[in-house]
Amino acid sequence: MAVDYLKIGRATDLTGWERRFYRFLEIIPGLLSWGTLLTLIILSYFHPVWVALFIIAFDVYWLLLVVYLAIILISAYRRTRKSIVIDWHQRCLSLQPVDLTYQPMIGSAIVSRQVVWSDLYHLVIFPCYNESYEIIQPGLKAIVDSSFPKDKMIFVLAIEERGGAAIQATADRLKAEYGDNFFRFQIVVHPDNLVGELKGKGANQAWAAQVIRRELIDRLGLDYNLLLTSVFDCDTVIYEQYFYCLVYKFLTSDKPYRRSYQPIPVYHNNIWQAPFFARVAAYSNTFWQMMQQIRQEKLSTYSSHSMSWRALEEVGFWSTKMVSEDSRIFWHCFCHYNGDYEVEPMHYPVSMDVCMDQKVLPTARNLYKQQRRWGWGVENVPYLIFNTIKRWKQIPKKTFVNKIFIQMYGFHSWATNALIIGFVGWLPLFIGGDRFNQTVLSNNLPNVTRILMSIAMIGMVLSAIISSLLLPKRPAGNPWWRRFSMIGQWIFLPITIVFFGAIPGLEAQTRLMLGRYMGFWVTPKERTNS
Repeated sequence: MAVDYLKIGRATDLTGWERRFYRFLEIIPGLLSWGTLLTLIILSYFHPVWVALFIIAFDVYWLLLVVYLAIILISAYRRTRKSIVIDWHQRCLSLQPVDLTYQPMIGSAIVSRQVVWSDLYHLVIFPCYNESYEIIQPGLKAIVDSSFPKDKMIFVLAIEERGGAAIQATADRLKAEYGDNFFRFQIVVHPDNLVGELKGKGANQAWAAQVIRRELIDRLGLDYNLLLTSVFDCDTVIYEQYFYCLVYKFLTSDKPYRRSYQPIPVYHNNIWQAPFFARVAAYSNTFWQMMQQIRQEKLSTYSSHSMSWRALEEVGFWSTKMVSEDSRIFWHCFCHYNGDYEVEPMHYPVSMDVCMDQKVLPTARNLYKQQRRWGWGVENVPYLIFNTIKRWKQIPKKTFVNKIFIQMYGFHSWATNALIIGFVGWLPLFIGGDRFNQTVLSNNLPNVTRILMSIAMIGMVLSAIISSLLLPKRPAGNPWWRRFSMIGQWIFLPITIVFFGAIPGLEAQTRLMLGRYMGFWVTPKERTNS
């Protein structure tokens, strides 16, 4: 039986030399990260001067990177603020009929028609496991309260059979309260223990999409080319004009069917209740996603996003074998269309939950696991390299090689940069021996590092300012001084990026390197009224 290489999840999905080669590719990211750290540690003992010079050069690079990213963040923030106040409904109304053209990959048939924004239908999928009514309801209510016509929406609550009677009762309650607002509201139960599946969000939403195609889309005769699909984490709360913004981006895109549409995740739902370290980690992720929207060549789909049903249908929906199904669907499409697929930045936010438990220590533990799961996105690196080689004769080689280097650099930086600055960079002073400690360089290394890192603090200050500008209105019951604590929390950023950034990222790469594959870990979601 022929193997669909675009559907593989890990080396164990292959056999023979292909399995061994893919396994080698899985080792590379962790090997590079550990190789970098261990080389610097060993050289700190045998050749401390070399390491000291490298650290100074690295600190200069870090400073320049911080300045560059600060400029990008300011630009991203301005675009986001501008996008929020735009009347996307009016922009859709002002659009002239658009010639929507679909070019199949195989064959020369071209489907073209003139459409207006109201011709489009939306399929919205909320995959859930065991989340409570209080977590899911605000997101569903936000869609109902949005100004986009709900008679053009199919809402799917995709629940897990293993979630038990509680999630079924929650789904029934939500359908009873909100079902009549939509063109169709459907609950789809994903069976447990299906052969060949990894238990996780990807398998759930893929099952739901196929059930809806069979029982609703095909039965009603809906046009695949006029159907947009949004898959949202169940804590996602959209802003009022999200769907108008999505429609406008789709209809004005040069290749609407070869694009995914990515909003900015802003963790505001419970920001006032979450512990300081969880808030810093959440905002850091928000800022990173904002900056990626400016640097479109580095952007891939993340968490809640939208795309055309046509593209989903052609690639066979989300992977049922992946932890990082949100980014994998982009790389699947990218390879399937031989590089002719991109992520269209929306510069428009959606609100989500900060990782939070009822107590501080469980919150810290859960946040670490969440970051480790995000770091497991490194599993896409061997996938991309392997499929680049498999499709070498039919792809734009420069485009694919560039994507590989961007991904390799990104995950390597994630796992090593903070550790180099915070730990490895000081080793020559401690294990370099008396000969190094008596040199001028030894005396100057702490001063140079301190000066460069002090200047680099502009990034932390900027983060504090922008986070305060993004903060939602202070809820009743929260004292006025909490806003100042929201600014002061950024002093803990250096610690946060090590313990809730580099270390879980390095662990994820280490697990992949050793073949200790991760399953999908569902982040527990809690909210308080205080």
